[in-house]
Amino acid sequence: MALAEDFTEGKVLLIDKPLTWSSFQAVNKVKWALKKHLGLKKLKVGHAGTLDPLATGLLIICTGKFTKRIPELQGMVKEYTGTFQIGATTPSYDLETEINETFSTEHITEALLQETVQQFLGEIDQKPPVFSAIKKDGKRLYEHARKGEEVEIAARKTTIYEFELTRIALPEVDFRVVCSKGTYIRSLAYDYGVALNSGAHLTALRRTKIGEFDVVNAISPNDFEDSITPAE
Repeated sequence: MALAEDFTEGKVLLIDKPLTWSSFQAVNKVKWALKKHLGLKKLKVGHAGTLDPLATGLLIICTGKFTKRIPELQGMVKEYTGTFQIGATTPSYDLETEINETFSTEHITEALLQETVQQFLGEIDQKPPVFSAIKKDGKRLYEHARKGEEVEIAARKTTIYEFELTRIALPEVDFRVVCSKGTYIRSLAYDYGVALNSGAHLTALRRTKIGEFDVVNAISPNDFEDSITPAE
């Protein structure tokens, strides 16, 4: 049975974030459950790395004294799986916005898809998507983007340790990526499309690992609530 003091002393919770939930909603669900079922009113709860609402998978949530570990956890290597759609782009680089441009895919072969992967291994320069929460001039980039304002975004260094294609069924390509903190898989999708002399956007994303933590050991926010509910 879950004890209130365990969460105050500190716990690292592995949550499998559902599709369409924001990371903030997942944290709030955990916090609300702890407050309701264990009476913990003044408890620090935070997550170690945002997942977009259109992504699923591993969200590490820390409670109590373990919230001090969040910066350490955020810096860990991450693994993602997902799907790129080749031949079309969207302003957000994913399904948050509608397709704005289409490109030919007639020249794209399995060999070209595999060869192009090699361009993205190691340290790369990457521009974050304009539809992201990074701040520029005091506003988040997505606020500028939604108003139609053009913003100059500086490229950042990021590292792709592993990048493999796990299924090719054009226009869809499934992938697995292991990368450093701060990597945007949406930007990788866009840049990969450009490198193919075509276009691409992200249609599915799942975070499977953060450091040694694996999503196979994670539970949904609702299952977490059930796990701490005192027996009748």
